Amino acid sequence: MKILVSFVLLCLISRIQCDLNWWRTANVYQIYPRSFKDSDGDGIGDLNGITQMLPYLKDLGIDAFWMSPIFKSPMKDFGYDISDFRDIQLEYGTMEDFDRLLKTAHELDLRVILDFVPNHSSDEHEWFLKSVAGDPEYKDFYVWHPGKEDPANPQNRLPPSNWLSAFRGSAWKWHETRGEFYLHAFAYQQPDLNYRNEKVVEAMKDILRFWLEKGVDGFRIDAVPNLFEVEPIDGQYPDEVKSGYTDDPEESAYLYHNLTMDLPETVEMVYQWRDVVDRFSINGNTRIMLTEAYSHIDILMQYYGNGVKNGSHAPFNFYMIMNLNNDSNAIDFHRNIQLWLDKLPNGSVANWVMGNHDQRRIGSRFGTHRIDLINMIIKTLPGISITYNGEEIGMTDVYISWEDSVDPAGCNSNPEIFDKFSRDPARTPFQWDSSTSAGFSVNPKPWLPVSPLYKEVNVKVQQTAPRSHLKIYRRLLQLRRTETLQKGSVETRTHGQNVLSITRRLPGRDTYITVANIGPKRESIDLREVFSGRLIFHIVSVDSKKRDGDGVMGPNLELAPYEAFILRGPVKI
Repeated sequence: MKILVSFVLLCLISRIQCDLNWWRTANVYQIYPRSFKDSDGDGIGDLNGITQMLPYLKDLGIDAFWMSPIFKSPMKDFGYDISDFRDIQLEYGTMEDFDRLLKTAHELDLRVILDFVPNHSSDEHEWFLKSVAGDPEYKDFYVWHPGKEDPANPQNRLPPSNWLSAFRGSAWKWHETRGEFYLHAFAYQQPDLNYRNEKVVEAMKDILRFWLEKGVDGFRIDAVPNLFEVEPIDGQYPDEVKSGYTDDPEESAYLYHNLTMDLPETVEMVYQWRDVVDRFSINGNTRIMLTEAYSHIDILMQYYGNGVKNGSHAPFNFYMIMNLNNDSNAIDFHRNIQLWLDKLPNGSVANWVMGNHDQRRIGSRFGTHRIDLINMIIKTLPGISITYNGEEIGMTDVYISWEDSVDPAGCNSNPEIFDKFSRDPARTPFQWDSSTSAGFSVNPKPWLPVSPLYKEVNVKVQQTAPRSHLKIYRRLLQLRRTETLQKGSVETRTHGQNVLSITRRLPGRDTYITVANIGPKRESIDLREVFSGRLIFHIVSVDSKKRDGDGVMGPNLELAPYEAFILRGPVKI
């Protein structure tokens, strides 16, 4: 099975100028600030720590990095509960520290993307406090409702609907001072903003403008599907129906969220934000929007735009995260790659992501033996490549006990099931070297425990090893800068159930072929299915017996279990 997509053809069909603006083939790196680098010894990562390590990102070949929220926050959800959208959380630093980070990044030709959290604020935000007090300007800044009468107790009020929070339990919280319930799609300390109030819409646009005027290069926009919920009918919110996915009535998946997620108004709001961002894209410096939504593919394609209005530069492609696991074969990988490429609107740019701060790490989900294999796949596909910090060295999840757990997604459950929901295992400190706390901090007790494997798995060890995940990752980003990968066609193919190949071609340039044996058995493929001519091993996985630069002997190629490599077909001279 093979599929061929031509970059040049897409450009001609859509009649756009395919100028390869920086973002169209960008290598984007996600930093979880709390765990990246601690500069002051308090056990918590900070802005000065990030600034200190920017040369590392430049050396890797990164084009842009986005930071999970760095704004003032009570840290009930580690920065996703913002009490001031225009200030820096003190434990991360100051605005002067941020300005220094931005200046240093731009001097290194690195672009800075902030995490914009529009769905909610902290319950300590000035807006919410004024809304609670009934201030006329802010009374309807959040979603309030008096609730329902309790037949069993006339003195009690019941939630307006059966809607559930992403962090378990009711999405409604009673507020004694105001005497009403407020909506919270996430933790109860994160009240939902009311996007049916134009004052809220304009206030959030002003926040975008504030940071764009400071010179940031774009935004990753959090939890977009939750922005709107249905309007009340005769003053009452309707209930959502059971999904059938779980028997746990406290779990969010217990309900089908057709009334509280992915409403049509959400797409229109993305278009409005794009208009704000575009007004700052001057002198060839495009500011970008990356939108987070675990939504149906057809909804995600609307985020790109509607032919008249532009939307997200890249709605995050989570389909490989959602649909692939340790039991997936090459056919599954191929299907999910093609799902995005086949649906992609003309002129739009694909993106590929397999990890983030909300997901277990790649090495833990797929096995450490597949780390290079997966990096090779997502780095040789066309478009934007996104990496969560630590995936380049093959970091894995760390066991976090109930006593040490701090993530509200886990803490809102109980000791028997918390590890099913907790995101802490993928948020542990970055492993720089073999010193105290993996070189993340001089503090021996950072905010989350360091991996027990940090002495074997860290940047310093992998920089000096003959072969390492880090060295392969760096070479992959170098490969992504070739004309073939930036402008060439892409052909994906399966060879039986377990072998996937990705062929990138451009007339007059070298051809590159990624071959990955996703399965546990030895496999053999006939290379004549994908290329006729001389081939060279260009990049090979850590455990491969093959060597970079060796020629491929004969048309039949043997692959060991989980082996992956990239072949180069040199242009004939």
